[in-house]
Amino acid sequence: MKNHSKVALITGAGQGIGLEIARLLSLSGHHVILNDIEKSLTDEAVAQLLREAKGKVIGMSGDSGDIAFIEEMASLALSEFGRLDIAIANAGITLYGNFWDYPAKDFFEVMRVNMGGTFFLAQAAANIMKQQEEGGSLLFTSSVTAHQAHKNLAAYAMSKAAVEMLARNLVIELSEFRINVNSIAPGATLTNRTALDKHYEKTWSKITPMGRPASVSDVAHAAVFLVSEEARHITGQNLVIDGGWTSISPSPYE
Repeated sequence: MKNHSKVALITGAGQGIGLEIARLLSLSGHHVILNDIEKSLTDEAVAQLLREAKGKVIGMSGDSGDIAFIEEMASLALSEFGRLDIAIANAGITLYGNFWDYPAKDFFEVMRVNMGGTFFLAQAAANIMKQQEEGGSLLFTSSVTAHQAHKNLAAYAMSKAAVEMLARNLVIELSEFRINVNSIAPGATLTNRTALDKHYEKTWSKITPMGRPASVSDVAHAAVFLVSEEARHITGQNLVIDGGWTSISPSPYE
């Protein structure tokens, strides 16, 4: 299959990094199945992309941590396009809390969405790619918190470190089927959500060696490269995209 007509499934793509990844892929001619748990965000994102996309864009709203829904998304790729070439597990949740009294319900919800959603999307997508016999690409969204301790994010950091290990481990399972698998670890990034903190950009600009937090475009371009034909021999790797922050790790709380 030619590069311009590949089919990509992206979770957590109603806004922010996921939406920008979807936009770049659709601009290059890829067909995109865009997922977000919020239907309003899904519908708005699809409408936005359709105004400029060169490939088809389909929205599918639902819980990316639910196994039955993951299977529905994979089935949609087959029914609409007959194949799936790229799967990006971008959806994730952050539930802040002190380690000392962190609620069990929050812990297991973070693991269900961040770890379970990633694992079972990879499983569903890889099974399709294996049958196609043409290979494919998997990409997981991790975080710099998987590398550096961050206040009130013990459970979240744990889940993201696990996602990176999954990418490494799946090299054993997937390489013979020409499926590559990698992860990205964004640092501070300007999104709709982080914009709600009026001090966010100033704080992270001060402590990031490159002088600013990432834009969603910074992260998305790296992601698109890792699922491109040019990156087919890159697998089991994690790419940190943080303007150098993890190299020196100054605290944002000081």
